[in-house]
Amino acid sequence: MTWFLSLAIAAGLSLAMSLAWRVRIRTGQSGWIDAIWSAATGLAGFVVALWPGPPAPSGRALLSAGLVLAWSLRLAGHLFVRARGAGDDPRYAALAREWGADFPRRLFVFLQIQAAAALPLVAAIALAARAPRVFPDLLDGAGLLVAVAALAGEAVADTQLARFRRNAPRGALCETGLWRLSRHPNYLFEFLFWCAWPLIAFDSSGDYPQGWLALAAPLFICWLLVLVSGVPPLEKHMRASRGAAFEAYARRVNAFFPIPRISLWRKGSNDRRRSR
Repeated sequence: MTWFLSLAIAAGLSLAMSLAWRVRIRTGQSGWIDAIWSAATGLAGFVVALWPGPPAPSGRALLSAGLVLAWSLRLAGHLFVRARGAGDDPRYAALAREWGADFPRRLFVFLQIQAAAALPLVAAIALAARAPRVFPDLLDGAGLLVAVAALAGEAVADTQLARFRRNAPRGALCETGLWRLSRHPNYLFEFLFWCAWPLIAFDSSGDYPQGWLALAAPLFICWLLVLVSGVPPLEKHMRASRGAAFEAYARRVNAFFPIPRISLWRKGSNDRRRSR
């Protein structure tokens, strides 16, 4: 990306999250924040993918633009629908209690940090769109397959959770479908989607070494979801509101990757030893 485009994208994301701040302060509903972030990040990615080059966007640029547009429309649309008429998101409600009267100012700074957090994701899209390999190739196919699988998986997880919430008693835990395999399958598939961009950006010939920088997108989004703004605050709320039921669920099911629980395997091995 050129410096002009980089600055324009950064300014646009900052303005979008300023709007998100204003909406939260006026309505008291923080669900709009994630919806606006998803829409703004998708628009930024779409722009950088198709930014004018000689003489028209390449096939890889069109693929990149199509994938990020599909991601943004699905996720932002889902979040906008969910935010309508909903109360305050538990994560932001906890911040409001913690920050007290200083909440508006600190929320503004926090949302500007979220705007900055979108930049490595947008950069990965730009790197993929400009990869100079012959188009299409196996890496493009692999990236497309991963992205489509991720979009479908996240949509299924969101649909399963919404259906469960409509029919289950208040406070019940969803343990159906994908939610039996991971406590946060929607986050898992979100991470998987960003794994597509390094595949599209890589160039094994060595003629495009900057393509490796696209690895920052999945690594960064995994760090955010697993350690910072995704799983930790949500599960803190779940432990406070669901108590022992959530603790039992957490012992059975991994938070992110759907792999067997090592602690349960060891317990089973010890039980078998004692039974001999």
